[in-house]
Amino acid sequence: MRFAINTPNFGDFANPHLVAELAHEAEDSGWDGYFLWDHIGADWPDAVADPWIELAAMALSTSRILIGPIVTPMPRRRPQKLARETVTLDHLSNGRLVLGVGIGSDSGREYSCYSELPDDKLHGEMLDEGLEVLTRMWSGEKFSYEGQHYSITNAHFLPRPRQQPRIPIWVAGVWPNKKPFRRAAQWDGVCPMGRDGVMTPDDFRDMLAYIEEYRTSDAPFDVVRGARTPGKDAGEDAAIVAPYAEAGVTWWSEGFDWNDTLEAVRARIHTGPPQL
Repeated sequence: MRFAINTPNFGDFANPHLVAELAHEAEDSGWDGYFLWDHIGADWPDAVADPWIELAAMALSTSRILIGPIVTPMPRRRPQKLARETVTLDHLSNGRLVLGVGIGSDSGREYSCYSELPDDKLHGEMLDEGLEVLTRMWSGEKFSYEGQHYSITNAHFLPRPRQQPRIPIWVAGVWPNKKPFRRAAQWDGVCPMGRDGVMTPDDFRDMLAYIEEYRTSDAPFDVVRGARTPGKDAGEDAAIVAPYAEAGVTWWSEGFDWNDTLEAVRARIHTGPPQL
């Protein structure tokens, strides 16, 4: 199991200089990754930063840890713009980018505020098409594409990503909804949430058994558990994390939100990841 820090891109964490410093401190403290939320905001009272600019700052302040958005709602992104951003960041970080994707939600009015339909079924269709377009752009080969939501004519995107066969794609979903996990089975990892916000080790076993039914590749498959450990007692932290490792979780993502202060996040970073 590997361990990451996961913070918002708004509020105290809307400062790219600060987030770059935190990523550097996380690397020095033994963490394996630093992930960012991807929100654009609507009528919010908080400052919001562009996560891709922050990720670029993080790439330049670190040399080892994995970085990436967990997760980017692809239906509110144009695939061609996302292709340019991801490949550029993959090269900038020397192949340390992972791309988390999902459909997002309209709970913060990040669709409806901008006159975009808050339709989950529509967004699922756009995500599937968008992933196909994105990976064909990453291929470096000339292609055309005609779908329900995207139409591409003689596109040719260079350079290719540094990582091959592609930048890893981790797909988000709410378990036990099934469609997102059939989608995740086609890619490189999964970022699940429980319907009530909780995922037990048994939930992960059930989810992975379901995903395995749809896997067509024997390539490594990452499984992310987003949760918190106290960070005060090594034995207590290990006791929390170990059952998830045994259930097949490969990444423990120490998650923070808008209620967490900068001081609390920095303190947890400096105590280091759980030790199994």
